[in-house]
Amino acid sequence: MSIGSEVENAAEGEPRRDFLLLVAGALGGVAAVASLVPLVDSLNPAADVIAAGAPIDFDLAAMQAGEQKIISWRSRPVFVVRRTAAQLTKLQQASDTGLLSDPNSTAFQQPPYARNWHRSINPEFLVAVGICTHLGCIPRFEPQAGGALGPTWPGGYFCPCHGSKYDLSARVFSGMPAPYNLPVPPYRFVGKTKIRIGENPPDENFNFGDIWQI
Repeated sequence: MSIGSEVENAAEGEPRRDFLLLVAGALGGVAAVASLVPLVDSLNPAADVIAAGAPIDFDLAAMQAGEQKIISWRSRPVFVVRRTAAQLTKLQQASDTGLLSDPNSTAFQQPPYARNWHRSINPEFLVAVGICTHLGCIPRFEPQAGGALGPTWPGGYFCPCHGSKYDLSARVFSGMPAPYNLPVPPYRFVGKTKIRIGENPPDENFNFGDIWQI
């Protein structure tokens, strides 16, 4: 073989060698990223840990006035509602409170820091476990006053199983099958618009297991 042909073959081999090195490097990078996936996943709470009661963060910023979101905590639905100014006014009027069994939340169904007319830390946001205190059904969100639920309906929750009704502070109406207000879970604000469900505010020690009924 001539010197010229050796040089030509070497020149042809260099791009191929560079290509193989590039592929090997890319595959190594993919393998490295893949090896990080279990590590990243291990930093997130496992499903069984969440079900057991790990705190869940939720950002309220994107919620519209009058809107409800449902978050799962301890395998239970948690209703989060951004109440309008008109709804907050209604919750304090006799046309609402006169319908209720426990308007002042005397039954132990909420933390001490939510024992008020709005049953929350911030009046604008309701946080309540969405399980009817009668037989465990999930009440339906019916925020509009009046309508099919009658002219006295102030807006709130209606349980389709046996007809129990709650207002927009999750307070049960008088004469309903459900004996208690919907429970309020432990929660706190961890930012201006972010709440952490399953964790009390500093210096509070409310235990969700101590409520009267879920």
